[in-house]
Amino acid sequence: MPPAESALLWAPLLELVPALRVLIGLGIAALVIAALHLGRDLLIPLALAGLLGFLLDPAVCRLKRWGLQRALAVALVGLAALGSLVAAGAYLTVQLRAVSTDLPTYQDTIRGKIGQLHQQLRGPSAWDGAVSTLDTVQDQIQQVTEDTPRPTQRVEVVQPPPGPIVTASQWLARIGGPLATAAIVALFVILILLDRDSLRDRMLRLMGGGNLHRATDALDEATTRISRYLRMQLIINASYGVPMAVGLWFIGVPGAVLWGALATVMRFVPYVGPLVSALFPLTLAFAVSPGWEMVLWTLALIAVLELLSNYLLEPWLYGASTGLSTLSVIVAAIFWTALWGPIGLILSTPLTVCLLVLGRHVPGLGFIEGLLGTTPVLALPQRLYQRLLAGDVEEATDMASQYIDAAIGPEHTDAARVAAAVTAFYDQVGLPILQLASQQHAGTATAQHRLRLAQGMDALLEELEEQYPAPEARQHPSSVHCVGVRWEVDGFAAAMAAHALRLAGWPARAHALASPMTWRAAEDLAAADIVCLSVFHPQPPAQLRHLARRLRRRHPALRVVAAPWLAAASSVEQWQLGRSGLDGVAQDLGALLLQVASLADAAAPAGTASGQRQEAARVSALHDEGWLGPAHHALFHASARKAANAFDTRYAQVSLIDADTVRAPGSLLPTLADGTALPRQDSLCTHVALADGPLVINDLSADPRAQGLHLVNRYQLRFYAGMPLRSVHGEVVGCLCLMDNAPRSLSAQELALLAELAAEVEQGVHGAD
Repeated sequence: MPPAESALLWAPLLELVPALRVLIGLGIAALVIAALHLGRDLLIPLALAGLLGFLLDPAVCRLKRWGLQRALAVALVGLAALGSLVAAGAYLTVQLRAVSTDLPTYQDTIRGKIGQLHQQLRGPSAWDGAVSTLDTVQDQIQQVTEDTPRPTQRVEVVQPPPGPIVTASQWLARIGGPLATAAIVALFVILILLDRDSLRDRMLRLMGGGNLHRATDALDEATTRISRYLRMQLIINASYGVPMAVGLWFIGVPGAVLWGALATVMRFVPYVGPLVSALFPLTLAFAVSPGWEMVLWTLALIAVLELLSNYLLEPWLYGASTGLSTLSVIVAAIFWTALWGPIGLILSTPLTVCLLVLGRHVPGLGFIEGLLGTTPVLALPQRLYQRLLAGDVEEATDMASQYIDAAIGPEHTDAARVAAAVTAFYDQVGLPILQLASQQHAGTATAQHRLRLAQGMDALLEELEEQYPAPEARQHPSSVHCVGVRWEVDGFAAAMAAHALRLAGWPARAHALASPMTWRAAEDLAAADIVCLSVFHPQPPAQLRHLARRLRRRHPALRVVAAPWLAAASSVEQWQLGRSGLDGVAQDLGALLLQVASLADAAAPAGTASGQRQEAARVSALHDEGWLGPAHHALFHASARKAANAFDTRYAQVSLIDADTVRAPGSLLPTLADGTALPRQDSLCTHVALADGPLVINDLSADPRAQGLHLVNRYQLRFYAGMPLRSVHGEVVGCLCLMDNAPRSLSAQELALLAELAAEVEQGVHGAD
């Protein structure tokens, strides 16, 4: 059969593949749910044992660290837990017996209050006439339609009283099932605690399928989330039950300790537990006091504790500990309750957390994280892009403002923080939105989509410029004009760049030169010192060279920076800047600001008196704390080796920034390993001290600060990340830095890990002092 006919024959079947996948997935889900329901007699004890194992294992590990054998530690922890349960049960039983003994004395009070309520309910009301009329009509209808029933003889069968054997068997039938389940759970808990290491290895093998990294991350995350959830739940329940007992004691409700303990335990049952625990003290307050004051005080106490627990303690202590959304928690509670009954309700959150972790780390189950987790399924650029496509400019503006305000923090008056936050938003959100628009312009986007995007983006940028205006004082004399080369998306990027430059203190304007005719109207470029050409095109070199040469012919003193936002980094490296008429290339706004500063040849302003005092204090701390002493060289070398291994980089070092030089004893760079001094202007670590914070340069070839540096060229360095090392009083005396021969980036978690390694170096030096 010819290939064309074969393809036509199989085409209808291929269209059914997605539907078949859905059906197969639904079938597998149905089988899993059926297995969970049918195997509940075995799975419920296992799940309870696992939950109790999470609670008791830290105590076992602590006893092991004190030198006890694991079997002995498990026995002691088990006996302590069992003893605590027995003691608490015995005490609560005594309390319950005392309350039950006193209940008959409250009969008169209960009858009196019920009588008062009955009189209130039977009092005259506006509906009495209508109710009386309806009752009369109903009685007349019944008299007409019903015959007089014949009297029947009542027969009563009297059963003999059960004997002691029957009574005992009935009690055993009632308590035998729970006792058997409790015994099985206790056995499983002991086995889990005894064989913890083997079970962990088997779980790693089962979850990872050979990928120990993924399995380890999944198991660690599940353990951390469930342990934190249980720990925080216990703290919250105790912070609810103890004030409950104290408050009920002051109010005068009998058995205050009993009801406080009941509230602590019942709050482990989601939703239903708090209602049940509140019902008993309210009922008893109703029965004890002849008036209504005790009931009202008890109700107020419960309401205040619920408000404090639900709206203060739980958000503060829980945070994002479970990673589950509110809707998924409620749905999970209903699902597990339907499968396993009340025990399923108690176990619903830990079991759902395990499903969430599986969905996060097992590729085939990624949809579970999207359904259950709190992490947005769409990245912020995609969410903002969708809002603009839908014409919801107001929500898009709110999302952008929330992102920027969160980056700024509470100090909105700090111009430097505002500039950094807005630039980061444009880099991480604004430009990716324009990249999406450029990629989908000729594909799935319709004319209406393109119109909404253009109008929405224009309104968004205008709103951001009004919310975060540039300071009136200009820090730099050179004028910068940002030009959109081809179409409106290029113009939007140029507007973002101009706003970021103005926030940084540069006089900047934005233009859109979409056609050759507009060049005649751009004579104000003659007043510009630097022009930035913004373009969204995968291969823009020819177009940019043409525009750069044309600009140079019109304005010979003009310096031109290209911003090819979509060009591949490998192709940008091959551009010949001098021959192409370009003075620099930048592919993000941070690099663009650096290129503009480099081309403007802006000399660093003379340090103020305050700045000179800070620099003197920093250098003094470096010497006084002994950072430069040879006693720390071994620590620095070990820390550099540890950082390089953890981040898989070729080079790492601890740099110490003196007044005029930078030393890196123990560096993995051979040139600096012996402590050779390097001039500060020849070291990237100097910029860490100037920034007073971490510095990450993903690609050194695109950063003007790295151009011409001897070590960067000699070792062909392409990546740099530096984390400040601080003195006892907080001055930056050096940095722990990573270097590599290929461009890369650091995630937020990796940056936090680098900060931890830097803190270890600081502790090593300060501890030695």
